[in-house]
Amino acid sequence: MDNLSPEDRRKNMQNIRSTGTKMEQRVLHELWKLGLRYRKNVRNLPGKPDIAIKKYKIVVFLDSCFFHACPQHFIMPKNNREYWEKKIKRNIERDYEINQYYLNNGWTVKRFWEHETRKELDKVVNHIMETIQEKKEFTKK
Repeated sequence: MDNLSPEDRRKNMQNIRSTGTKMEQRVLHELWKLGLRYRKNVRNLPGKPDIAIKKYKIVVFLDSCFFHACPQHFIMPKNNREYWEKKIKRNIERDYEINQYYLNNGWTVKRFWEHETRKELDKVVNHIMETIQEKKEFTKK
């Protein structure tokens, strides 16, 4: 049984964002402070990456632990289970398809879990910056 009334559940679900999330804002803010310029939520790229650096063919996806089924934190909802199983399964498949698209076209794909951006923000930001630096050096050659 759901703890919320249908009206409250509806409001709750309407407030879930796909862009401009706190997770996204934290990472983008840190990258901007380091002088990185990027495009966010690029609509003309498959999967609408959270961060895209076209010059170096790098895309970054910041995946929520719930909607992308983090192995550490995901718990399948008990209510409307059939719907959620189908939705989460399709999200995982889509993530794989998008990764394959970028890899097949010479892009570097980075994916980070929501909990990583919360607990290890510096590590996430450093990893992104190191990836960019490696691409810079590679393109100089």
